[in-house]
Amino acid sequence: FSDFVVSRIFWKTFLYFFLSATLISFLVFFAASNLLLPGESFFLVIFISGMYDGMREYAKNITIETEVAGGTYWHPGYDSMDPRTFEDSHSIIPNQIKKLIDQKYAFGVLISQASIYPNGRIMPVVMKGITPDQTIVNMPTDVLDQHNDIAIPILIGSGMAKNANLKVGDSFTIRWLDADRTYDADEGTVIHIMETENFKLDLGHIWIPLSKAQSMLAMKNQATYVTYAKDLEAIKDIEDWIHHDVDYMIRDMEAMIKADEPGAQVMYSILLALAAMGIFNAQILSIFRRGKEIGTLMALGMTRSRVVWLFTLEGGLNALLAGIMTLILFGPVLFYFGKNGIPLPMDYSEMGMLVAKRLIPIYSFSLIISTTILISIIVLVVSYIPSRKITKMKPTDALRGRAAV
Repeated sequence: FSDFVVSRIFWKTFLYFFLSATLISFLVFFAASNLLLPGESFFLVIFISGMYDGMREYAKNITIETEVAGGTYWHPGYDSMDPRTFEDSHSIIPNQIKKLIDQKYAFGVLISQASIYPNGRIMPVVMKGITPDQTIVNMPTDVLDQHNDIAIPILIGSGMAKNANLKVGDSFTIRWLDADRTYDADEGTVIHIMETENFKLDLGHIWIPLSKAQSMLAMKNQATYVTYAKDLEAIKDIEDWIHHDVDYMIRDMEAMIKADEPGAQVMYSILLALAAMGIFNAQILSIFRRGKEIGTLMALGMTRSRVVWLFTLEGGLNALLAGIMTLILFGPVLFYFGKNGIPLPMDYSEMGMLVAKRLIPIYSFSLIISTTILISIIVLVVSYIPSRKITKMKPTDALRGRAAV
């Protein structure tokens, strides 16, 4: 389902810009439409690739800022995608990692499943205990340390508040299973509703102070994972705990993008084939209409190879001209969306996707250079293929206008 949503995002946007670019090309430069085909291909390949890179970079930056920072150390039994592992994925924090926590370079998180009963309803949630005074990730956890008079102070996200119909000051019963496999319950109160772009910290989550969670679950000095600050080297002696970096934490988004890339590559091939067809047709027409000119050049002593090179070079110059026209026509469009982003029609976080509400494409230097080289090579090849027909022409026939290509 997530792969379908990714495709929907990209291909709806792609079709819109493809149709717009084609309409502008035929209206403004109808006479030179063959020259604009390589330019349109260049524009759309850069634009769609920029969207992929923008989505990937957004997911990475948000994950770093709100969840991962420099990296994480996980309990060996913990799997963030499998709630069934939460009950058993906790232990005493290894000494080397504990030293980082004592120096305020890291903080622990203890995870368990729980149920809440807001307004007479039952909702399963993930209850996470976190160090309130941490400043490593962008979360307002300090509010958890400001309400010592409340039994269980709770921090939730705006999405969770909307789904559970909760607001600041609302109280509800929380039920959990502790380390002794005993169910217990108490009353929690919402003390703050945070706005976060990372749905993994919001939907279906409640946050409480780490010490409170350890006391409730009878797991003193234990944690499920530890997040450490940026620019710190990974610790090697972490016993049986597992180190995960930022790339691992965004693996789900990377997988969805990779799953959609074959479809993009098919579309790139179609666009490049259209560009090649336009240059090929222009070259065929040029050779057919300029038969006498070719015959005259060969009659004056120009070798066939030099004539072929001349027409190949002409095709390359046509592509260069198309590139310049495209830069003038579509360059401002790329610049505008690269700066202001593309507003998406809905919030995809509810579908389990870390996608910005306004997606900003990223046009890397390597992307532009590689695309330019690829299209240039294709244009030169399709310019050379029809030019080889010249080697079969006889100068006398060409001068009489009887040359067949």
